[in-house]
Amino acid sequence: MNKAILIGNLTKDPYSGQTANGISYCRFTVAADRNYTSNDGTKATDFLPVVTWRGLAENCGKYLKKGSKVGVCGSIQTRSYDKDGETRYVTEIVADEVQFLSTKGDSSDSDFGNEDLPDLPEVANKKPQFGNVILDGKVPF
Repeated sequence: MNKAILIGNLTKDPYSGQTANGISYCRFTVAADRNYTSNDGTKATDFLPVVTWRGLAENCGKYLKKGSKVGVCGSIQTRSYDKDGETRYVTEIVADEVQFLSTKGDSSDSDFGNEDLPDLPEVANKKPQFGNVILDGKVPF
C-alpha cells in the first residue's frame, strides 16, 4: 500500500504546464508541520513536492496560490532523469485528491468556510438551557 495524506500550505505559487502530448499538470510544494516540537518550542516542517494531472491540475493552477492551505491525498512516487550526463532522482507525491482548505482571495491563514454567517432569528438570542436551568455560560453543578 502506498498512500500519503498531508495538510499544509503552499510555499509559492503553483507551476502549471502541459506535456508534449497535451496533458495538463500542476506542481507545487506543501509545507507540512511534523508532530514533533523541539526543546526550544519550534516545530519541524517538511517541504513536500506535489504533482497533479489533468482536470485536477487545471483546478489547482487556477485556484491555488502561495500560502493556500490544502489537504492532499495521493501516493509517493520516485523517478529519475538524466541532466547534463548526471542522473538525478526525484521523490514526489502524485495527488489523487486536493482539498482547497482556504480560498484564493484569503489573506489570512484561517480555514476555508469561516466567513460570517447570517443570524438565525429563532435561536440567535436564546440562552442555552439544560432542563429548566439556564446555563448563562456556567455549569450548573
